[in-house]
Amino acid sequence: MKKSNLLFRWVKIIVLIYSVLGISFYYLQEKIIFHPVSLTDGIPYHFDQPIKEINLDIDEATHFNIISFTVPDSIRKGVVLYFHGNRENVNHYAKFAKKFTDQGWEVWMADYPKFGKSTGDLTESNLYEEAIQVYKLARVKYAPTQIIIYGKSVGTGIAAQLASIRDCRELILETPYKSMVSLVRHYTWILPVETLLHFKLTTDQYLLKVTAPVTIFHGTKDRLIPLSNAASLKSAFKKNDQFIIIEGGTHHNLNDFPLMQEKLKSILQR
Repeated sequence: MKKSNLLFRWVKIIVLIYSVLGISFYYLQEKIIFHPVSLTDGIPYHFDQPIKEINLDIDEATHFNIISFTVPDSIRKGVVLYFHGNRENVNHYAKFAKKFTDQGWEVWMADYPKFGKSTGDLTESNLYEEAIQVYKLARVKYAPTQIIIYGKSVGTGIAAQLASIRDCRELILETPYKSMVSLVRHYTWILPVETLLHFKLTTDQYLLKVTAPVTIFHGTKDRLIPLSNAASLKSAFKKNDQFIIIEGGTHHNLNDFPLMQEKLKSILQR
């Protein structure tokens, strides 16, 4: 009798711990996945290259802020719609714009809701809504053959979704994931992630509908998004899509490798 009581007590403790973990993840997942830094509206940006600030008011609560890193009209080839990672805001990613502007490509970086000067609810539907609004704005000025859609880290799912419903010259994904569910399950396999997770970001499903050429860059030493997770995206590839593995590359330093620099430059020049 005592043994059964002790066993029952341990079962209750395990169930309680499991329930607390699940509930905590459900309510804290936004803070686990995203790490935004907001900025006061009206304060100017200071970058080492020319910019224009674009503001899109969707409703009273939702406001999208986009930074356009410009190039002279005489050398402009088109625009790169750059969907950044899960940290800070455009200030953190501005350093990557130069690799595009040096090749004559304007770069538009949009901050997600709660990032930088953007406001609104940080939901998957709002991430997709922002992406399509940025694309529509770009189409006023550029043809689809002049638009490159680029995603970095968490932004790869957003970029892939946009490219699945709109034409573009190329889709480029830096350190992507198969889906947010598969990635989170890698770390929290004990929880029913698919049920709890608000952000699905099914990159693999979107790639099946992308008609533009796709190029993926991923490092062998990426400890945040394992190479094996990203490599599963190759099952959605078309004949000439590319999966470029950077030996020794981590989640944060692929741009430092000559292989990525050369491959990216060749895409921008063709």
